[in-house]
Amino acid sequence: MSNTAHHAGAIEGDELFHHPEIATLRADLALALRAAAHFGLGEGVCNHFSVALPGEDGLFLLNPRGLLWSEVMADDIVIVDAQGRVVAGRHTVEPTAMFIHAAIHAIAKKACVLHTHMPYATALTLTQDCGLDTTLSQTAMRYHGRVALDREYNGLALGPEEGERIAHALDGKDIGFLGNHGVVVCGERIDYAFDDLYYLERACAAQVLAGATGRALRPVAADLAQRVADQIQGERLQSELFFAALRRTLTHA
Repeated sequence: MSNTAHHAGAIEGDELFHHPEIATLRADLALALRAAAHFGLGEGVCNHFSVALPGEDGLFLLNPRGLLWSEVMADDIVIVDAQGRVVAGRHTVEPTAMFIHAAIHAIAKKACVLHTHMPYATALTLTQDCGLDTTLSQTAMRYHGRVALDREYNGLALGPEEGERIAHALDGKDIGFLGNHGVVVCGERIDYAFDDLYYLERACAAQVLAGATGRALRPVAADLAQRVADQIQGERLQSELFFAALRRTLTHA
């Protein structure tokens, strides 16, 4: 399984689109989108996943405008540049996707950027705390020290300034809770980023459900939460196995 592309060389357009390693990335990105739809993490035809193309400065893969995530296949993925121009692919792209994803790739130097309005994580962005308490569930502890909270909602990202503001607000972290908006999950590999996305929503769901009981919550010490985070980050085979299982079961979904 290849989740990161090596230098694709100075090639353009359709040739770049069909380069074997980029074709693999397109297939994996499409799979991540279908899997997200399968688990109820999508919202209509909104939200976007992207992957930067190493060796191709400023270019990245992005899901197209107007398709449900459940129907996206490898050939639907487009290649765009930092100015929003479609370099290869048959679909158009949505403006806010360009401004958010282009900025995070360029400024935060993240290879894979997954942006969703998934229900439980988004619910936590509506609270005063804004995000996940990483000292509660074991699932939440995997994110300890990895979360940035961006409480300054400024409306739709219809210009480069808002995308750049979000990218700077990440402050080097992998996970961004965007106040009154949604989340971004970043990673160096598609399988790792998707695994983090899936379990982030599970952790947020557990916190929301626990809070709904009205009973006092029982956080653990921060040093224990950090130890759990280090344990999970230190061995990501489970992430690879999860994505491989999705490939086996959702290929034709």
